Amino acid sequence: MKSGALACAALIFPSWVFAARPFVTDDARLTTGWSCQFESWMRMYPDSREVWALPACNPTGNLEFTFGGGRARYDGEAATRDYVFQAKTLFRPLESNDWGWGLAAGTIRHPEINPGPNLLGNTYAYVPVSISLHDDRLIVHANLGWLKDRASGRNSTSWGIGGEFSLRAGLLGIAETYGDSNGMTYGQLGVRHSVIPDLFQLDATAGQQLAGPGKSHWLSFGIRYTPARLF
Repeated sequence: MKSGALACAALIFPSWVFAARPFVTDDARLTTGWSCQFESWMRMYPDSREVWALPACNPTGNLEFTFGGGRARYDGEAATRDYVFQAKTLFRPLESNDWGWGLAAGTIRHPEINPGPNLLGNTYAYVPVSISLHDDRLIVHANLGWLKDRASGRNSTSWGIGGEFSLRAGLLGIAETYGDSNGMTYGQLGVRHSVIPDLFQLDATAGQQLAGPGKSHWLSFGIRYTPARLF
């Protein structure tokens, strides 16, 4: 059914859920140490909607845990839900005019697709790499990942490359492309606005499928709240 297909498509790229808004390609940065952040967004397709909410905490300074979920619905069909858990650490934190890298791994559970006591869905891992240029006026991110689908037993790879660039004080532009080993490629453009610097941001993107079966395109709007320290 369409709703199941929508959820499966979202699982192809785990970083759709976990990259810092509004990116799909993740960065070599973490939530502020000994604090938490909250991200939420809506992604709107011509005949469907997705809404996600993802809290993340960094209790040690270099180990970030993300847990949350999303709800997707095709017009005229019942909604489906997904629940996600991820851990991420850095081996070289990103600094200005330098580079950094890390490792993230997680799982996605989708009860409507895998009913029963074992709701384990896709498992995945990926390596985020980031490079800072021109005093952070341009930061480039690249990901290479692995995904195992429980239902089919199939392994696949995912990739992404993107950049964030300063447009003016408090406003960043973003551009990226990403895909997988099954021939699916996507791209999006957007902006990120710091309403309250280092605390609250708004973002918006427009994206579309560039290669592979289908012709999906979307608009996305999100928020991000990042307090300095909570514990």
